[in-house]
Amino acid sequence: MTSLKEDVRRSAMLCILTVPAAMTSHDLMKFVAPFNEVIEQMKIIRDSTPNQYMVLIKFSAQADADSFYMACNGRQFNSIEDDVCQLVYVERAEVLKSEDGASLPVMDLTELPKCTVCLERMDESVNGILTTLCNHSFHSQCLQRWDDTTCPVCRYCQTPEPVEENKCFECGVQENLWICLICGHIGCGRYVSRHAYKHFEETQHTYAMQLTNHRVWDYAGDNYVHRLVASKTDGKIVQYECEGDTCQEEKIDALQLEINNMKTKFKETIEKCDNLEHKLNDLLKEKQSVERRCTQLNTKVAKLTNELKEEQEMNKCLRANQVLLQNKLKEEERVLKETCDQKDLQITEIQEQLRDVMFYLETQQKINHLPAETRQEIQEGQINIAMASASSPASSGGSGKLSSRKGRSKRGK
Repeated sequence: MTSLKEDVRRSAMLCILTVPAAMTSHDLMKFVAPFNEVIEQMKIIRDSTPNQYMVLIKFSAQADADSFYMACNGRQFNSIEDDVCQLVYVERAEVLKSEDGASLPVMDLTELPKCTVCLERMDESVNGILTTLCNHSFHSQCLQRWDDTTCPVCRYCQTPEPVEENKCFECGVQENLWICLICGHIGCGRYVSRHAYKHFEETQHTYAMQLTNHRVWDYAGDNYVHRLVASKTDGKIVQYECEGDTCQEEKIDALQLEINNMKTKFKETIEKCDNLEHKLNDLLKEKQSVERRCTQLNTKVAKLTNELKEEQEMNKCLRANQVLLQNKLKEEERVLKETCDQKDLQITEIQEQLRDVMFYLETQQKINHLPAETRQEIQEGQINIAMASASSPASSGGSGKLSSRKGRSKRGK
């Protein structure tokens, strides 16, 4: 794609794409008439695409090509048709030899050095030269005055002849087409999609002509008709009744055509049956494969079910063992608690004995530090423990404690 900015280099040659075949060279010259002064040469070219052709236009300068592009790109060729002018910049144009597939020149014709209309020489200084499909060149103004659409030299048509593109109005197929002789509706035959027959059912237009051999079919009589004429009474189109061998031959031809259509339809049916049989075999193979997969999956499901049952049984046993262990744990905790209580009692008694031993040792140590006389008195002395009275429990307690210590000292002594 070429940019239209000024700083980008562009070609001075343009190409008009998809020029409709109905547009003659005269129409083309009228379309480019405002730029005749700056056009150096025009050449009509075409490819295998039907109903259209292309035009190469070489301008004197790039600015002239830009002006033509800005003015004509996207513009309608005329106010009646919907076709628009589509322009592209062309860098260069190469001419191939005829053996390489080129379409020029036609019939080994060569270009004349002079314009055959005005007989003036066409040198490089002359602007506005048009080259047709037959490779003949003319002054554009001279060719514009030529009334015929063919080449003035060889009578070759300058623009492609329009090609009929009939198709069914409903489904768009282009085979086995019938045109209604009443309204011009085009539909496919009864062996395609039956749109022509459906048109007869909807409109009651009786006669339709096949586009390939131009034979007329009567839907009411369900056969080919020999000739159609207008009725003198009401002006409607009716069948012309014929006698002799002509009608018989028409009937035989119609019967032969029906037989051929039936053979074609039967052959298509056989092919469809073969395709369906192949599809059925493929489906059977796929079914067997699916059945094998189902069998494998069922085996896996059964195995997993057995494993699940075993796991459930094991879980049940583990729960029973858990209950037994919990009971045993509770019993052990109870025994441990009793043992701890007994140990606490033993520890308490041992602590009391230890306290008595410590008291004894402290008393013995104190006595050893006393003078000999005092130790003699203590050794010869006696301790009397009075009975505790109910009226003075405190004093009795104190006296009992003292007596108890003295008694222990004595025993130690």
